[in-house]
Amino acid sequence: MTTPFDLTGKVAIVTGANTGIGQGIALSLAAAGADVAVVSRSPADETVAKIRSMGRKAEIISADLSSIEPIDRVIAETLDKLGRLDILVNNAGIIRRNDSVDFTEEDWDAVIDTNLKSLFFMCQAAGRHMIANYAQGGGSGKIINIASMLTFQGGIRVPSYTASKSGVGGITKLLANEWGAKGVNVNAIAPGYVATNNTAALQADEARNKSILDRIPAGRWGRAEDMGGAAVFLASSAADYVHGHILAVDGGWLAR
Repeated sequence: MTTPFDLTGKVAIVTGANTGIGQGIALSLAAAGADVAVVSRSPADETVAKIRSMGRKAEIISADLSSIEPIDRVIAETLDKLGRLDILVNNAGIIRRNDSVDFTEEDWDAVIDTNLKSLFFMCQAAGRHMIANYAQGGGSGKIINIASMLTFQGGIRVPSYTASKSGVGGITKLLANEWGAKGVNVNAIAPGYVATNNTAALQADEARNKSILDRIPAGRWGRAEDMGGAAVFLASSAADYVHGHILAVDGGWLAR
């Protein structure tokens, strides 16, 4: 018996899927039935092995998304190796920390280029394929961007990250407006404080770690796999009438 959350026969691209949130989402999509193109600049053999152990297809596509140069190749390789493209999860991202009075142009550009510029052009490349596929009678496409609590809040000492994730929220809504009637759902997940490499410095800072935990109603840091259910929902037919939404998966952080 199939459910609205069944992704059997679908193909997903997940960027930054070698570890952390990207890996958690890739594994959840595979568990729901999808085949996955695992896009990463670092080795992603573990992710691929776990997906294949579920009986799903998985292919590694090596790409450094600090520039837009590899984007067309990522789409082409996915279509060549896995035969179709139904789902894009834009998870690849970086963070740089410093006081705003000392923040460098290099750190600004590096974060904006990866987190916002490459994300938009990945959406564009996938969207072109999905819109054309839908117009020819194919199924709808699903794009899921990874936003942040800093899509809604300012944060401290991460000016380029805050700017990039605020931009992700805006781009998600803009593309939903443009593509909603063209067979493409564009939404975002805003993870709360998740224990990953990007948050290692916060976890190691005793005072900041305590202040974060004190505010989370769930009483713990999030885990990568906590994002998986939200991704499966937004990638599935259960979300066919969900457009331009930023789904917070935050342990209640924004409710406090």
